[in-house]
Amino acid sequence: MPQFARRQILKTLGLLGVGNVTFQRALAEEAAKATALTPQQIASAEWVAGITLTDEQRAMLTNRLETIREESKQIRALSIPLDTLPSFRFDPEMADKDSPSRNANIRPWLSEASDIPSSPSPADDLSFVSIAQLGQKLRSGQLTSVELTQHCLTQLQQQDPVLNCVVTLTEDMAMRQAEQADRELRAGHDRGSLHGIPWGAKDLIGVSGYPTTWGAPQFREQQTKTTATVARKLEEAGAVLVAKLSLGALAMGDQWFNGQTKNPWNVEQGSSGSSAGSASAVAAGLVPFAMGSETLGSIISPARRCGITGLRPTFGRISRAGCMALSWTMDKLGPLARSADDCGYVFNAIHGSDPHDPTTVDRWFQWPVQAELKKLRIGRVTNCETTPADQAALDLLKQMGITLVDVELPRDIPEWTISGMLDVEAACIFQELTRSGNLDGLNSWAGIFRASHFVSAIDYLQASRARYELMKQMAAVFQKVDLYIGGDDLGIANLTGHPSMALPVVMADIKPQPRPLCCTLTGGLHDEATLLAVARRLEDAANILKHRPEPARSKSATAIQSPSTP
Repeated sequence: MPQFARRQILKTLGLLGVGNVTFQRALAEEAAKATALTPQQIASAEWVAGITLTDEQRAMLTNRLETIREESKQIRALSIPLDTLPSFRFDPEMADKDSPSRNANIRPWLSEASDIPSSPSPADDLSFVSIAQLGQKLRSGQLTSVELTQHCLTQLQQQDPVLNCVVTLTEDMAMRQAEQADRELRAGHDRGSLHGIPWGAKDLIGVSGYPTTWGAPQFREQQTKTTATVARKLEEAGAVLVAKLSLGALAMGDQWFNGQTKNPWNVEQGSSGSSAGSASAVAAGLVPFAMGSETLGSIISPARRCGITGLRPTFGRISRAGCMALSWTMDKLGPLARSADDCGYVFNAIHGSDPHDPTTVDRWFQWPVQAELKKLRIGRVTNCETTPADQAALDLLKQMGITLVDVELPRDIPEWTISGMLDVEAACIFQELTRSGNLDGLNSWAGIFRASHFVSAIDYLQASRARYELMKQMAAVFQKVDLYIGGDDLGIANLTGHPSMALPVVMADIKPQPRPLCCTLTGGLHDEATLLAVARRLEDAANILKHRPEPARSKSATAIQSPSTP
């Protein structure tokens, strides 16, 4: 129901001295549906607020609601595009005005480093070579971007029938971009570390000329008119887009309109979500890196499930312009790759402010850098259970001579209750689907969208106030440490906007084949450089990158096709 109508109901009930905004919401919906609202309909909606009105009060409301219904029709008749932002924005720094991230680099533990090659891979195995090593091959003439791109396209076609990670191959675009990359590199025009490197895009990232389906049957044929800022920046960096990769419907889980995306380490298991295809494709060696997004776990969760590295940057670090919106105050884009190095190179090309996304900011970042760990305050979270992978990371740090700092995360504010803000924002964005009843194939969103229409504006704003208190408490945590390991902080850090990483650090001897388990690292606002540098040190010590899953092959499945474009 439009906010203006809600305010009218609030005014009426305020005069009567009864009711709350949730009750008002229920009455407004009844007014919109009814030809003539009756006292009996008002009485049937009273359970929502847990109150009982008198017959006189119900009669007074019926008269008032007739006017409100007409005003509501006018608001609903407005055509507002799905990508229209609200007139406010979330600022993760508002609780920490003295944050060093607002200034130039004040990180005495970081220093410049030359390109850091990741753990070596067999020279003939292009599927698992690092970005730095691929770049060396491209610049030395041992490999062309066209050859590398064709290799990735072939792997995508061969393994997707089992993994179900590809929505659309962008073969025509990929070959054009690869040919251009080769011409430029031969001419000495080097765009940087990603020049000629193939990548995959989570299919909520708009790319002009190709479908952008959001994983949902309602948008299966959708094509965006413009290319998302993040895709444009990667193209300007010389990267080659080879595929649009799957996501759970409207960025929930790993189930999309073509089924479930699989984990390459165990194809009987889903890859988790919602950056399901991005994580699966990277883990299987189909692309060197992919872009994902996270609102409440959609990078970290599939990275952990598929045993790869995922970077969820600080809120506002990467432009979301041209991408599907789910939560204006929580959506974030980030890279998934096989190593911290690779994530660093990708992040270096795409961070920064964008006038098309007013939440974005410019903050210092440099890669590659190296960290002097003994100058860092690395935290060990003591008020939650430590996972085996987190413990493995802590043990590696101890072996390096690091003294860990015990720290507690805020637990008195119920972060999973506050995260209901996400549900309300998503329900607002996709309200037309709810009003029209077009909710098939959307996983759990149908119930969430319907229920969120009954959350009051007051409750949403109260959750926002509690979120601010949580932000202040997290700012206090980072007065004690520069980063911490573990902490079961998925809800907390997504609400406060802090950056986090999933990093494989130990192999688990489980069926059907051993697979990597990931620790998590969480850092200060806009301090992705420190996170990546520490992750690189842990990565070297853990020596997990040499492991890889068996190729996912199926003779009975049908290979995917790529559409042609203008």
